[in-house]
Amino acid sequence: MNGCNITRRSFLRGAAGAAAVLGFPTIIPSSALGADGAVAPSNRLAIAGIGLGVQGSGDLGAMAGGNQVVALCDVSRKALERNKARFKDAITTTDFREVVTRDDIDVVMIATPDHWHAIISIWAMRHGKDVFCEKPLSLTIKDGRAMVETARRYGRVFSCGSQRVRGDYGQLADYVASGAIGKIKEIHVNCGGPSGPCYLPAEPVPDWLDWDMWLGPAPDQPYNAGRIASFTNPVNGHQWRNFMDFSGGGMTDWGAHNFGGALYGAQLEDTAPVEIIPPGVKGAKYLTYIYANGIKVYHGGGQGAITYIGTDGTASGRGGKLEPGQKSPLRQYKGSGGLMGDFLHCVRTREKPFQDVEYAHRVCTVCHLGNIAYWLKRPLRFDPDREVFIDDAEANRWLDRARREPWRYI
Repeated sequence: MNGCNITRRSFLRGAAGAAAVLGFPTIIPSSALGADGAVAPSNRLAIAGIGLGVQGSGDLGAMAGGNQVVALCDVSRKALERNKARFKDAITTTDFREVVTRDDIDVVMIATPDHWHAIISIWAMRHGKDVFCEKPLSLTIKDGRAMVETARRYGRVFSCGSQRVRGDYGQLADYVASGAIGKIKEIHVNCGGPSGPCYLPAEPVPDWLDWDMWLGPAPDQPYNAGRIASFTNPVNGHQWRNFMDFSGGGMTDWGAHNFGGALYGAQLEDTAPVEIIPPGVKGAKYLTYIYANGIKVYHGGGQGAITYIGTDGTASGRGGKLEPGQKSPLRQYKGSGGLMGDFLHCVRTREKPFQDVEYAHRVCTVCHLGNIAYWLKRPLRFDPDREVFIDDAEANRWLDRARREPWRYI
């Protein structure tokens, strides 16, 4: 009906008010009011999923409880069919623009390959959507900063999907941040290495895939099953994370978890290194990040995923436990239900989530800086405030990428 905009909240208020005025008994189901553990319709979020592979399907399922999945988007017809069987009332499309421009959606979940993260996130936020985007946040440093600026400009809640930072490394981070090993001098972080170029030959495009849409802003190139293969289902050892047109490789993939956990515990989340030295240069055994406060972070060495070396000891693995009654100085999840619960809580309260976009950008920047040093094979000096390399035009060209037409942030 034209001109009619009745929300679920106003309907419930109106129904109760009319009953009182007319003298009728007010009979509203307890589930409509959120009793007995049910989520009131007025508090249910309308959710869209974009990118519905293994990770995206899992994220969408984690969001769905008590909420409503209203739209599904993927360039694979197979992925759409699998998820349509779970969420029968949701509309389906291969074009994210048909999702983010809808007025009946509150939250967009994005789990596409990395080269799509910035464009889809920015479109969604500009159209009033809160965003949960899988890690790593971005393909480039400039992409990440644009995502931060958009979230702040439009007042959107944005969380990046790296559950291991708190879930796996929280106890270690709390222990180190409490001062248990003294002042931190060094951190060793282990994760995969950088991505590289792709030279796979052309293959016929399967009829279930929109290949042009899969490429999106990436350079035009022929389809090959190895280009789109996932971590969980590689083709002859290949997957899209291996290739720099689409991803930063293991450096940004697991780096989002492991560098994220390391920076969280060391409270280095609001800055970036000032120098990056690749292995084999200046006597460096590992890729080395040097921070303005003197802390050195190494890509390699240590024990396990993260090792802290302090003036009074070393900590890795689960670290140690805080003393009874001792509180961690680090931020914690809000609400309940881990990382996803934290995000959904913040959507409702408008607080910053644990994996806020600024934090995710800072972590991803460290990973990108490492990749650029690996690719250029020489030391780099970086200005954390301006987010540019110092007197280095070649390195600065890697801060952003050309995008294939017509794909822009707008």
